[in-house]
Amino acid sequence: MTIATTSEHHEEHHPDLRVWGLLTFLVSESLMFGGFFATYLFFRGSTAAWPPEGTEVELLLPTINTIILVSSSFVIHWGDTAIKKNDVKGMRRWYIVTAIMGAIFLLGQAYEYATLGYGLTTNVFANCFYIMTGFHGLHVFVGLLLILGVLWRSRRPNHYSATKHTGIEMAEIYWHFVDIIWIVLFTLVYILTLF
Repeated sequence: MTIATTSEHHEEHHPDLRVWGLLTFLVSESLMFGGFFATYLFFRGSTAAWPPEGTEVELLLPTINTIILVSSSFVIHWGDTAIKKNDVKGMRRWYIVTAIMGAIFLLGQAYEYATLGYGLTTNVFANCFYIMTGFHGLHVFVGLLLILGVLWRSRRPNHYSATKHTGIEMAEIYWHFVDIIWIVLFTLVYILTLF
């Protein structure tokens, strides 16, 4: 009897290794994006004209996309707040809105690619641009899949609750990561190219 109680007590205070696994993954992804950003800055600093002629960036659509993506971080947080109040319907509602915002961001990015007038191999700027924004877009797509996974699993009664919501928190952490990376990317690629 004492052994079972001790074992239960030990499990109660054991850290959730799934969250640590996600954080470790995000650190490794941050390093990869850091390498992309450093490469971009190196080429920007060692090239006379940046971006090279014929590869200008448009600011309006990416700014709208940025507003949508950054706003979605607040929306997904409202979903996390709802589940902590045992409001599964509220969580679903906010996660559906976040998924729609993420899909709009990806559609905006696809439209931007289709209308830019230059491709991956046009020059070093275009290469950096497509690799960084494309890799980020892949992360948004994965985040969208995580959100849809949370929504799918929430159909089961009592799958998520005020005391059982690790999957929801992990999707939110990942989504915030995607937003932070985009803010850095947007600043480097879009804002700084104006100066």
